[in-house]
Amino acid sequence: MAILRRIFSRRTFAYATGGTVLSAGACYWYLNSGPAYPLSTKEQRRPPPAWTPPSRAEMLKQLKGSGAIKTHGEPGEEFDLLIVGGGATGAGVAVDAASRGLKVALVERDDFSAGTSSKSTKLVHGGVRYLQKAVFELDYDQYKLVREALHERKIFLQTAPYLSNMLPIMLPIYKYWQIPYYYAGCKMYDVLAGKENMETSYLMSKGKALETFPMLKSEGLVGAVVYYDGQHNDSRMNIALIMSAVKQGAIVANYCEVTNLNKDESGKLTGARVKDALTGEEWDVTAKGVINATGPFSDTLLSLDDPNHKPIVQPSSGVHITLPNYYSPRKMGLLDPATSDGRVIFFLPWQGNTIAGTTDTPASVERDPVASEEDIRWVLEEVRSYLSPDIKVRRGDVLSAWSGLRPLVRDPRAASTAGLVRNHMIYVSDSGLLTIAGGKWTTYRAMARETVDEAVKVFRLEGRVKSGCVTENLRLVGSHGWSRNMFIGLIQTYGLESEVARHLSDNYGDRAWTVCSLAEPTGESWPLYGKRLAPQYPIIDAEVRYAVRHEYALSAIDVLARRTRLSFLNAHAALDALPRVVDIMADELNWSKAERKKQTKNAVHFLQSMGLSPAYMAHVPDLEPRGLWEKIWAAAERLIGTGAAVKENKPYMYGRSKFEAGELAALRHAFVIHVREAEKLNKADVKEVLKDVPGYAGISDKDYAYVFYEAGLKNREELDFDEFAEICGNLKEVAFAPSPKKQKRTKIPVEKSGGGV
Repeated sequence: MAILRRIFSRRTFAYATGGTVLSAGACYWYLNSGPAYPLSTKEQRRPPPAWTPPSRAEMLKQLKGSGAIKTHGEPGEEFDLLIVGGGATGAGVAVDAASRGLKVALVERDDFSAGTSSKSTKLVHGGVRYLQKAVFELDYDQYKLVREALHERKIFLQTAPYLSNMLPIMLPIYKYWQIPYYYAGCKMYDVLAGKENMETSYLMSKGKALETFPMLKSEGLVGAVVYYDGQHNDSRMNIALIMSAVKQGAIVANYCEVTNLNKDESGKLTGARVKDALTGEEWDVTAKGVINATGPFSDTLLSLDDPNHKPIVQPSSGVHITLPNYYSPRKMGLLDPATSDGRVIFFLPWQGNTIAGTTDTPASVERDPVASEEDIRWVLEEVRSYLSPDIKVRRGDVLSAWSGLRPLVRDPRAASTAGLVRNHMIYVSDSGLLTIAGGKWTTYRAMARETVDEAVKVFRLEGRVKSGCVTENLRLVGSHGWSRNMFIGLIQTYGLESEVARHLSDNYGDRAWTVCSLAEPTGESWPLYGKRLAPQYPIIDAEVRYAVRHEYALSAIDVLARRTRLSFLNAHAALDALPRVVDIMADELNWSKAERKKQTKNAVHFLQSMGLSPAYMAHVPDLEPRGLWEKIWAAAERLIGTGAAVKENKPYMYGRSKFEAGELAALRHAFVIHVREAEKLNKADVKEVLKDVPGYAGISDKDYAYVFYEAGLKNREELDFDEFAEICGNLKEVAFAPSPKKQKRTKIPVEKSGGGV
């Protein structure tokens, strides 16, 4: 009886009720956690209402009109804000200001997102490494940075859902004591995100880790921790911001450089002198306030304002490489938290390939930074260290490589980038130039909000704004009619390949309908529409026309690098697609033959900065003849046999198993002569054997050592012919790559490795 009374007591009943309620609440929370996808509707089966943005000519007319107010006394209205810089920060400020009802102008010296904003790690993240510093150094500023970034991460994924997605990232663990350390850190990351968390982090056994990521090194592996962050297409996101600003009424113009800042008698800014880089024409733009959002080039504009200005930005170079898709799973990234010199490398699937980076190296400000060969090799060595030894990590597998200048805010007490973080800073000069510097992609919206708030106060625009900041709920162009199943409608309507339809949906959102409307028939039974620019990538010719007509693309580089991402995915494929891109743009922009040649030359130079091997330079595809006279001339060249048209336009690549015609036979001949009766060649004699073989002169001992290490033959004394041929292929790759310049490397603390801009 006593036992029954205890079981059915009020206390037991209260415990049972409380436990049941708690369990039900936990189940409800779990079932409603994770990403919130927008509801699909029947209306999304059809294209959204058509919208064509104003042309660049119309934009320039508006810009010139503001300057004519004072110079010629013509009617017009000055701008409330003139934003200098069309990257992530400048575009974000333009969207915020225009959506508040302000009259906004934005000018960009190059193309939109031509600099840092297109060369990030492609992550939308809070910064797990910043959290580590916040905990171990009791750094409240770092804690606030992580909290802000986690809040902005969710908004980022909601405002442009077609351009961003969540991505699980694995931290492989090779020591048992690290399991609770990393697991607790990731759980704290989840807790800080709170209700805005994507998915909860979890522990993974060794077997499950190898099943999920079979390329991972298994020796010594004890398990893994998986946490979630976001990923996006950075330059497409930048273009979406620009077009959203235009839709809100902003006036934007690329290839317009500020050459001077105009001031009144009291020394206060009244606008700027702007030069059209395409025509050389100059004019004044008047505005109540000028915002400097030029990223790593902030000090340039500040020096234009005040020649005695002291720098506030110290740039750091971030280097990334693109590898083939077989280097990683399609839906799982990897973070190497302990590289050889303290940096962190992210290894992420992106747009069908794999990207690896980043490094943090002090750098000087330059317009087109190039990834150094030393940094490329460093990334490859680190990748090699955590992948399975049966995977050959080859220099020849690098499809493209790029370097981006990161706008790190300078700490006067720091001697190098080691003491820098990606916090942003807002600074107003005596003349009224408002500068927003630093920050990262994830927090662009919060930076823009703070900048516009400050601008309204400093430039006394309270009477001009119609509302406060609305960008937290403002969906960007392309988001309104998009759903995850929209690609099916594209297939059913236009007869596209599934891969192409998904690509268009994920890069253009509901604007993919407009892209498809510009596609030409393939003339085949399937697909009906969508001619690819490169056979191995789902990028079609209609994207080129769309970029020119709807996204202000003015050069072949704009299309290959920033409207499509072909040069970032594969510089060689971009080179092969170049003639077709130039031909389509010539139709749209009425380019002459001289202009087409200029565009081709500039694009080839740019692709070299993206890691294109000089070996390809002798095989640049020819321009397609246009018009009657060009076709007659091309035919005459073929008959005479002296023109470039006789060249075979096909991809040409040196690799381990790809040689020129007859070269493999020459290598075999040299091998047989040297080994004579023996079957194998002494490794020490390889250089001597290749001395008289064309194409192998001038290769240094250091390159030989690197190639032997890369091929896993460092400790081998003798080589058979297959191994010898593999070494020769590697030497070709190294010989045609730029010589690495030795850089001084310092131990960089972990807080520098947040990953991405």
